[in-house]
Amino acid sequence: MTEAPEGFRQYRFSPPAGATTVLLLRHAESAPAVPDRPFALAGGHGDPELHTDGHVQAERLAARLAHEAIDAIYVTTLVRTHQTAAPLATALGIEPQVEPELREVFLGEWEGGLLRAKATAGDPIFEQIFVQQRWDVIPGAEPLDAFHERTQRGLTRIVAAHPGRRVAVVTHGGVIGQLLHHATGASRFAFGGADNASISELVVDGDRQILRRFNDTTHLDA
Repeated sequence: MTEAPEGFRQYRFSPPAGATTVLLLRHAESAPAVPDRPFALAGGHGDPELHTDGHVQAERLAARLAHEAIDAIYVTTLVRTHQTAAPLATALGIEPQVEPELREVFLGEWEGGLLRAKATAGDPIFEQIFVQQRWDVIPGAEPLDAFHERTQRGLTRIVAAHPGRRVAVVTHGGVIGQLLHHATGASRFAFGGADNASISELVVDGDRQILRRFNDTTHLDA
């Protein structure tokens, strides 16, 4: 190896050849949960639209990413991801594709917005979610292994469709936390705090997954 005249410099990271860069975008803020008016359900999942502030967040997210090289946009089966993706899709001229496996974790008896009320009330089961770091302590909720397996299927399908490309995936906080837990080997809820309209970045190169960014929200600052 021949040393350069100035020595061996450091260089910025670039994805390995053929690797897929996945921008995991948490959907923008959704409508508030009202106890006597549960959210409409889609496939059993609570399916609120975006809050007015959420539409503003989605516009700011689009402005942040509008000049990046993005080859595809994915959303889930839930409307809040479609509404979050819409401004970015318009800016880039890309029609979003649906990846149903990356929908939010199913909350069983706590679907329709009840989770938020339970959290505010300090329900003991809600506390156990974080003690045990799993959602299936909620009665009827999706089993941990099933949630892990389907989110990996969804990610694998997207990566296989876009080798060497950069894609944006508008998904959910629970999904982002699960994917990054698997990628890094960290505790299950280590990445459970992704903010609405945040950006996390995962580079997938075969069996190797590299976390490059988590919960980037600089575009949301005034």
